[in-house]
Amino acid sequence: MRIEEVASTAKSSRVSPHTHIKGLGLTPAGDALPLGSGFVGQEQAREACGLVVEMIKQRKMAGRALLLTGAPGTGKTALALGIAQELGTKVPFCPMVGSEVYSAEVKKTEVLMEHFRRAIGLRIKERKEVYEGEVTEMTPVETENQGGGYGKVISHVIIGLKTVKGTKQLKLDPTIHDALQKERVSPGDVIYIEANSGSVKRVGRSDAYATEFDLEAEVYVPLPKGDVHKKKDLVQDVTLHDLDAANAKPQGGQDIMSLMGQLLKPKKTEITDKLRQEVNRVVNKYIDEGTAELVPGVLFVDEVHMLDIECFTYLNRALESSLAPIVVLATNRGMCAVRGTDVSAPHGVPVDLLDRLVIVRTQTYTPEESIQILAIRAQVEGVALGEDALAFLAEVAEETSLRHAAQLLTPGAVLARSAGRGEAARGDLEEAHALFQDAKASARQLSAQADKYMT
Repeated sequence: MRIEEVASTAKSSRVSPHTHIKGLGLTPAGDALPLGSGFVGQEQAREACGLVVEMIKQRKMAGRALLLTGAPGTGKTALALGIAQELGTKVPFCPMVGSEVYSAEVKKTEVLMEHFRRAIGLRIKERKEVYEGEVTEMTPVETENQGGGYGKVISHVIIGLKTVKGTKQLKLDPTIHDALQKERVSPGDVIYIEANSGSVKRVGRSDAYATEFDLEAEVYVPLPKGDVHKKKDLVQDVTLHDLDAANAKPQGGQDIMSLMGQLLKPKKTEITDKLRQEVNRVVNKYIDEGTAELVPGVLFVDEVHMLDIECFTYLNRALESSLAPIVVLATNRGMCAVRGTDVSAPHGVPVDLLDRLVIVRTQTYTPEESIQILAIRAQVEGVALGEDALAFLAEVAEETSLRHAAQLLTPGAVLARSAGRGEAARGDLEEAHALFQDAKASARQLSAQADKYMT
């Protein structure tokens, strides 16, 4: 007889360059810890971003913009992700790269507006009347078929529901009987039925039957408290783009053209300003009535120097809108031309837009900070390193870049495993460094051997 061990079904997540970032690493007073939430150094930039997070939470940052500037590999994207982690999952965070606006199907300003609307959330609060309880009885009542023919049809369903407080017997429409059949509801199950729509949801099996042995995995839930008929508050989170897209796509009719349109691959089309204004009008009505709440999120635009003058002009207008998210821009450029013009400007951003931005500068890492960052990355990637190997990687980071040094971690670990060692030594990393060139070494080789390359 052969016995095999079953592999775990737990999901294995991919390790990305910023997997170790869990927040901004600040104290409750807003001071940056030397090492916290995966961050090392950049105390001033982290404290500035912490202030931005507090302003977002207090809803005093909407329509404003932040610019993260600094040399490549100094943690600009990590800061943006740290802001997103601090805000939590309920606040929309929409990342994009400047080059995403150049599409063959829609114009640049439409792509920008779409991302703007993705970054603005709407929390809809709805109070629904529901019948909730454990099913004690479920009896379909049949009558003669009025349309003629043989057999009987179900006229209504008698269902009994029980809670801690009492019991109630309901007479339900035959369409609800179909929903009960689809949910596979049987006596002893805990369900709730919406009074308005008639939709049925099976919550689980009552925990009174938890001692039963069932071949199928079953979820046991306690008997609901309160009355059978109650009012329940439901909260739904959507973005403005979700509302735009839902209203822009027609549901289609029964004619041949509608059916063919549903079969064919849908082409990406622009959402008109008229439709967005109508959505805004309805959203403002819900907000005034108190049934919905606006949640301004964060739009993060990396490599903002890739935008051209048309996009920057559009950003100027969009930031003044009443429905505008918090915009976080990032760039590693110094003085360079604004795309689409011959004008040179700081960071490749027009001066009139720079006046609207709050600028946070990131500093280059010290050798001690580089060692700490590399140690964190080694732990995240599951690479065992000796102190000598870590010191060599810090030297490589100082000579080349921190990104290149971090990229040598996994190749060094692979070389160590192929040699039968569990820990990567200095020699493994030296071999990996010799096999892979960094950007500076490649540039030096190109200038030294320019005659051997095509120009």
